[in-house]
Formats: sequence, structure tokens, C-alpha cells
Amino acid sequence: MIRFCARREAIVTILLVTVVICDAPQAFSASHPIGSSIVASPVPTTTGFSARLIWRRGGKVSKAQLFVKDNRYRIEYFGGLKTELGFAGVTIVRLDQRKVWYIYSDRRLVLSVPVTKQDVLPFSVTLEGEIKRTLIGDAYVGKRPATLFDVEVVTESGKHEAYYEWVDAEREVLLKLLSRDRDWWVEYEHVVISQQPDFYFEIPLGYRKVEARESYPDQEE
Repeated sequence: MIRFCARREAIVTILLVTVVICDAPQAFSASHPIGSSIVASPVPTTTGFSARLIWRRGGKVSKAQLFVKDNRYRIEYFGGLKTELGFAGVTIVRLDQRKVWYIYSDRRLVLSVPVTKQDVLPFSVTLEGEIKRTLIGDAYVGKRPATLFDVEVVTESGKHEAYYEWVDAEREVLLKLLSRDRDWWVEYEHVVISQQPDFYFEIPLGYRKVEARESYPDQEE
């Protein structure tokens, strides 16, 4: 199921790498807005891109700045991401390393956790498990001309789901994805195809790093 999680619950065993963090909780959780059950979506360009990331879940609209290159992306949250360790201003998703890094700039701390499907953003126009696509017509996302589709998918558990999908009419990139029941959506606004520097996707110099191991209950939201 392609879903944005209101909360990301995780049982974490902290393995210290560079420093002992005395106040690190045994159970780590974050109000994690990013997530889906699709596998890693290919980036629609070999160069990379930046965009304003907007999503809605549970009646709340949130925003962030997004930078993407290959199988790496950086999310800079407007207002920060609330976790039990404080507010993380940035997360870096490294699908190549199967890791997610939470960046706490006020503590110069990085918490590294294993990546899950909840960390995967949808970038591909073709959705995971897609079985039917119906053209609706022309539309707009912001000021960008788009083509609107109705898309049906089957999840790994066999559940049928449906989405409205807006695709950039000129560049053939995903601009917006909305569940048919309208309980959530994700949108990429002001998409700029451009070269992204490698250091955007690395741990900042001088930051302490903590490795963690997570386990999740087998459930589908």
C-alpha cells in the first residue's frame, strides 16, 4: 500500500559508533511523513532534481524541500520532524546503503536507521503493482500542464487500491499522487531538473553518528 505514515514506531537497539549518548531512548519513534509500500522508485533523470515536497495526511498539510540524485534523496523539513530525540531538521535517505540518517543540527548528531518501505518516495510514473491505467484528460498542477490518470494497483497482500496521478505533460515526471478516497496526497512542486552535489547526501562533517537497529510489526496501514 502506498501510504504516508503519521507515526513511525520502531524498537531501536542503539549501537554507539563515535560517542556514548546517555539520553538516547530505547524506543525511537518519529512523526514520519514519508512512506510507501512501493519498492525503490527510479529517479526520472540521471542528473537529479530539486522540488518542493508537499503532502497531506490526517487532515494536516506538511511541506519540505527535496533534493534527489540517483538512489539518494535529502528532505529538509519546514519546522523540523518531531522525534523522541528532538526535532530532526533533515533526513537523508540512502537506498544504495539501505539507510536513513536523521540529522539533529542542534546536537550535531546523526541517527542512522535501516531503510524501510515507509522511507521510499514515489518518483516513477508507473506505480508498483499497477494493473490498470485510464486517461482522464488535461489538467494543471500549480502552473505546470499535466496529464491526469486514474490508476489501479494491487498490493503485495492482494489488496486493490486506486489513485489519481498527475504527470508533467512535457517532461513525463510525476507531479502529484492522490488516493481515490482522498485521505492523502503527495505533490512535487517547482520541479527543477539540475545537478545535485554529492555532499547533500553525506553525513555532515564533525557530527557524531549513532547506528541503530529497528524492528517493525508486520502490519499494513
